[in-house]
Amino acid sequence: MLHLNNNASKIKREILIRLTKLQLEGKLEEGAHYIPREMAPRGSQSFRCCIYHDREILRQRVIARLGCGLEDYDDDKKLADYAKEALEREKPTWPMLTVLDEACNACVKTQFVVTDACQACLARPCMLNCNKKAIEIKKSRAVIDKDLCNNCGLCMTNCPYNAIIKIPVPCEEACPVGAITKDENGKEVIDYHKCTFCGNCMRACPFGAMMDKSQLVDVIKHMMNGKKVHAMYAPAVAAQFRSAPGQLEGALMAAGFEKVWEVAQGADITAEKEAHEFEERMEEGAKMMTTSCCPAYVRAVKRHVPALESCISDTKSPMHYTAELVKKEAPDCVSVFIGPCLAKRREGMDDPYVDYVLSIEEIGALFVAKNIELEKQEIMHKENNPSPTGRNFAITGGVAEAVKVRLKHPEKLKAAVINGLSKAGMKQLENYGKINAGELPVTEDTPNLIEVMSCEGGCIAGPSVIANPKVAAIQLKKYVSQ
Repeated sequence: MLHLNNNASKIKREILIRLTKLQLEGKLEEGAHYIPREMAPRGSQSFRCCIYHDREILRQRVIARLGCGLEDYDDDKKLADYAKEALEREKPTWPMLTVLDEACNACVKTQFVVTDACQACLARPCMLNCNKKAIEIKKSRAVIDKDLCNNCGLCMTNCPYNAIIKIPVPCEEACPVGAITKDENGKEVIDYHKCTFCGNCMRACPFGAMMDKSQLVDVIKHMMNGKKVHAMYAPAVAAQFRSAPGQLEGALMAAGFEKVWEVAQGADITAEKEAHEFEERMEEGAKMMTTSCCPAYVRAVKRHVPALESCISDTKSPMHYTAELVKKEAPDCVSVFIGPCLAKRREGMDDPYVDYVLSIEEIGALFVAKNIELEKQEIMHKENNPSPTGRNFAITGGVAEAVKVRLKHPEKLKAAVINGLSKAGMKQLENYGKINAGELPVTEDTPNLIEVMSCEGGCIAGPSVIANPKVAAIQLKKYVSQ
């Protein structure tokens, strides 16, 4: 994965900030048109062939940040028209991802390349271990016949000089379920039937071609129209800012939210219900149960590991239970979940209690646009403080621990954690599915509770975070202890 500090992320956030400022000033339609030329002024250094190509790319990025898709992109349509469309829509549109073909550099197909480090050695293990006979020595150098090569990687594995390297397609490499492939024009296409919305492609693409469609315009519109907008922030959000408990609430209120809810309250409800459900399932003789709060994991099982589907907890996610509390108190309000996760945006579309889902990047842009400094906010005292275990849902192992402390007989729990749904993580799921289906035996080491986090490290490492996950983990620990 790309480091958080990269140009693609900086450009994304700058566009969000510019759009937010324009909307707050009531100038979104007229001002959006000028963003590409302001960000790529004449005489500036271009990223591509020329400044005008850069502006075209920026134009399409603006469209995605307005919450519009690029599937039917019309280069004759003005940005003002896209802005108007964004302001007039009643709800977010499907799908939540859109691919910017112009930014997609049509990466070459995954291949293995022989570098100058090749010694044409006597052993020649690359050639002898190639099942397709795709390697031969020419002019004291190994050469790979691309027409014969099947990209198995045996040559790279066997080379004693590490002279053979793999050139991957970053988004395809990052996708754990093979949902991204090239079309006949060499552009990347997402198969939404396979996609789990983990967001790995979005943060792996060095061209920023995989983009989430923002819902920030929609939320600000409701605020400016006088609607009561309630914010629900995930525990991972508090770990993104260097602030004391209560200051984030103050910042969100200053940003225009009517009331702020901590989703760790919903996490406590989820933990209570999952603990009870676990005890019931074990009494009924179930082999195992898995947690249910990560929507990317739940979708991964339903789409790719159906043998494990019966093991998914029936308990709803913390977002759902928090939103239920919000709508019970204020039925006519606009409920907005704030988190680090793309999959939550998909879950929000299916949840009747959730109206919008904002990313941490988007809420950060709102703070910048309104000149809100968290460290300077007054600490707001809360009516209900969630438990430390509820807040720890944001890190790997936190959900299993929250369930454990609520069990009548915690000694009966044998927990396991899948820390990140990579391709290796998917294989672990498949093995658990085989155990559940009776294809593999239950052993003493077989866990009876499996926590699955799609993002390695937990929600603090989601695809839309703004803080280094290691720093966020330290910040979360402080937040929980306080």
